[in-house]
Amino acid sequence: MSKESIITCACVFGGFIASLFGGWDGAMTTLLIFMAVDYITGIIVAGVFKNSRKTENGALESRAGFKGLCRKGVILLVVLVAYRLDLVMNTSFLKNTVVVSFILNETLSIAENVGLMGLKWPEPLANAIEVLTKISKGDMKK
Repeated sequence: MSKESIITCACVFGGFIASLFGGWDGAMTTLLIFMAVDYITGIIVAGVFKNSRKTENGALESRAGFKGLCRKGVILLVVLVAYRLDLVMNTSFLKNTVVVSFILNETLSIAENVGLMGLKWPEPLANAIEVLTKISKGDMKK
């Protein structure tokens, strides 16, 4: 198979996946980046710092890593379901809400991983996370 054929197949596959999610926008890109950062920081916490809350001894374990990847896959399935429901109702509210909610969840998980590494989360980011958390819980007006 030629290089051009491989690139063409990859582009067609990528376009198909993006169309399933209603196109690719900044929110989806942000979600995928945050999911990757969360997974990588989780591996660092377990592999380097041996301080993971996902395993008994805090060390890196393939089963815990696989569970994490499964969770990330289910997040994408929930986004897909939300988009399909938006299509039925002719809105864009559900997908956007679900994506932003998962971005917030990934952000909190990244913050936890950073804390488990012994690093202090920068104050402006900590404040922003706190505000977003309160908004998502309905404790504060937007």
